[in-house]
Amino acid sequence: MSSKIYVGNLPYSVTDSSLKSNFAEFGSVSSAKVMMDRETGTSKGFGFVEMASAEAAQAAIAALHGMSVDGRSIVVSLARPREANTDSNGYGAGGYTAAKRSDIGYGTGGYGGGRY
Repeated sequence: MSSKIYVGNLPYSVTDSSLKSNFAEFGSVSSAKVMMDRETGTSKGFGFVEMASAEAAQAAIAALHGMSVDGRSIVVSLARPREANTDSNGYGAGGYTAAKRSDIGYGTGGYGGGRY
């Protein structure tokens, strides 16, 4: 079973390969990815590392959390599962969902279509 690790507060100079090599000394690394900004192509300052075993992941977390990299104290912890994205505009994982109010709707008024 693999374990996914969140690595935060990374310097913007860190690349996928340098992240992978830093974690490789604690065990087999399945993948290492620094998150990049879509618009600018620069690092967002965090990434994820997937280790082959939970023991290797715990060893890496214990050794690297709080370590200084280029003057920045990095945050290393187990990654949490992604939460469902629900925006305030009604769009979410299931598509658009309008408010279910009985006092707003079509068929109860003139040209406007309802009471507001």
